[in-house]
Amino acid sequence: MTTSTSERTEDLIRAEAQTLGFDLCRFTAIEAEWIASQRLAEFIDAGRHGEMAWIAETQERRSNPKAMWPDARSAIMLGMNYGPDHDPLAVLARPACGAISVYAQGDDYHDVVKTRLKALARWLGARFGAEVKVFVDTAPLLEKPLAEQAGLGWQGKHTNLVSREFGSWLFLGSILTTLELEADAPSATTCGVCHACLDICPTQAFPAPFQLDARRCISYLTIELKGPIPREFRKALGNRIYGCDDCLAVCPWNKFAVVANEQKLRARTALHAPSLGQLARLDDAAFRQLFTKSPVKRIGRDRFVRNVLYAIGNSRDPALAKEALALLDDASAVVRSAAVWALSQLLDDAAFAELKRRHLANEHEPLVLAEWAS
Repeated sequence: MTTSTSERTEDLIRAEAQTLGFDLCRFTAIEAEWIASQRLAEFIDAGRHGEMAWIAETQERRSNPKAMWPDARSAIMLGMNYGPDHDPLAVLARPACGAISVYAQGDDYHDVVKTRLKALARWLGARFGAEVKVFVDTAPLLEKPLAEQAGLGWQGKHTNLVSREFGSWLFLGSILTTLELEADAPSATTCGVCHACLDICPTQAFPAPFQLDARRCISYLTIELKGPIPREFRKALGNRIYGCDDCLAVCPWNKFAVVANEQKLRARTALHAPSLGQLARLDDAAFRQLFTKSPVKRIGRDRFVRNVLYAIGNSRDPALAKEALALLDDASAVVRSAAVWALSQLLDDAAFAELKRRHLANEHEPLVLAEWAS
């Protein structure tokens, strides 16, 4: 690769990335041994991926970036700050409101980041004649280890990327390219003796520092899990209805983070601390309208309302019982099941027993019957 002394290729790419709205841009070679593949294998062998079967199915492709594209020579790793302008954990003290993870309160980052990655990729092709492929989270590419290798930050004890400049609030994007770019120095792990992210986890999802059991993670339970959430985790959910920010928000490095200055990455007012009662009344059309351009829309109305009902049960607010009552006849079995549990938490034994007597004869779905029985 030929560069001039006044305009290095890497500097030109960084400048263009900044123009497109990226906050960080670093480079790494992808010829070195990929130690992340060993950690991935251990994660899968232990079954910690739960129902996310695609992780195991694409293990070979995830084993090394070159497995995605043998002709690639370098990775361009990009970060986009989505730091919140409010305390993400404050909503947990408002049990009649739902807690939606910060990343999902604005426009879907997959769309926001990919649009800009594609623009940068087109520029790379036009400027340098480079071949490129872009990735945002959904492809079988281990972006966090690559980002660490490129120096964007390091994977903290909560397994998420931590940045000196932006704390735990970074969206990642990747571009693999045939360009041979000068690699940046990797980041050193600087968590020290801090284990705040491990201690705060409501479901003890971290078997050890730098290890995650997704099956216990609230983000997995509220987003990826399709059926009823296991009973052992329901009370720990509190009012978290989509994802969980606890381990991210408590990170001390967030004190250096700046608030995202772009509207698309900022929380929508309607999604900051929405009313559980209003959310419980969403039908499919209203759900889709409320979550237009939001990643929440991908889990569908039924799974979302399931989460809302668990939060209603945890609210201990008898006034919300009417919302759960209205959903005992919902078309979705998983919603009906969650409604039964919510009412078991809100009604006294006699009222719940009477409700069971009136509804049980008309129920035929095994998972709902199991909920009534339990």
